[in-house]
Amino acid sequence: MPVRAEHDREVLAGLLGRDPVLHAYQLGDLDDFFWPYTSWFRRGDQVALLYHGADPPTLLAFAAPPDVAELAALLRELGPLLPARLYAHLSPGLDAALSPWFHGGGAAHRKMALTDPARLALVAPAGVALGAADLPLLQTLYAEAYPGNWFDPRMLDTGQYLGVRDGGALVAVAGVHVWSPTYRVAALGNVTTHPAARGRGVASAVVAALCRRLLGTVEHVTLNVRADNTAAVRLYERLGFTVVADYGEYSLTARR
Repeated sequence: MPVRAEHDREVLAGLLGRDPVLHAYQLGDLDDFFWPYTSWFRRGDQVALLYHGADPPTLLAFAAPPDVAELAALLRELGPLLPARLYAHLSPGLDAALSPWFHGGGAAHRKMALTDPARLALVAPAGVALGAADLPLLQTLYAEAYPGNWFDPRMLDTGQYLGVRDGGALVAVAGVHVWSPTYRVAALGNVTTHPAARGRGVASAVVAALCRRLLGTVEHVTLNVRADNTAAVRLYERLGFTVVADYGEYSLTARR
């Protein structure tokens, strides 16, 4: 069964919607907000997404363990057609499918989902909605507290970024990488606290506030976190998140 491009959003939504937590990012990218920046590939019931809205482009390919072999077959066929520079989010074992065409390193990550939202009530929420006018303050915070993070200023247009202020500065923020009321999924992202404000509970407070806000429009709130970021994993567990899948993030370059 050869790999082919897939352009039908309803078909993709049906395939990805069988596991909306594992595929939250991909489901969100079906929205008009992201759709123009996407290319989709399918082999049988397995789907891979190439997102062009970042530099380098990002490949997303996730499967439950019984389906990894079929998705690996898709990636082996797709490998020669991919850009020369690539960032990839891959379920365990799928990196080997791209190794004939790419080399590079990666790091273990975990997918988490909000499975016990009652825990949010144990944290006093904090934060106000941020908009385009807050972009300079937000970029300053990221430069000081989270250098190298992936942030698309367009995401402020979602209205799903909350910030905590101290005087005239932002000291904490929680936002989204994906938010789709249509497909009922959200993925937290770009969460950080200024080093001078850490240890005060502001990260928990702003994440709790954002999760409460998101649950008004979606069913599934998810996030990605590095496996070795134990402080972040524990914070999210206290707020009701559970690890639901492992995966790797890789910076890949085509072999000459």
